[in-house]
Amino acid sequence: MRLRTLAEVIGHLGETGRTGIIDGTEIRVRRPAVDRKDRDKFISGKNEQNAVKAMVLTDEHGRLLFCSPTGPGSCADIAHARELGLVKLLADGPAVEILADAGYQEHGPADAS
Repeated sequence: MRLRTLAEVIGHLGETGRTGIIDGTEIRVRRPAVDRKDRDKFISGKNEQNAVKAMVLTDEHGRLLFCSPTGPGSCADIAHARELGLVKLLADGPAVEILADAGYQEHGPADAS
């Protein structure tokens, strides 16, 4: 079975009753050119290095189900999940269990996007 979208992955987890595991991962990149206006968006707040971030979702056995396109390293995990539609899919879709670290929890107005 090939799952092509995040919606298909969430649907699959809901149908099979499997647990998903989600986390963001940062990949170091070269610093963007000086004349690039969004140059600072690539600086990770966590590592204070130039990075891009991807969201990865696996099943409980570690099999890769979804890897998002990369985004700026300065983006918080919860904000990236919102941009990809994960928060809406979980709110409107089937009941699924997804294990995540604290980066996917909302802490108040500072996390709102």
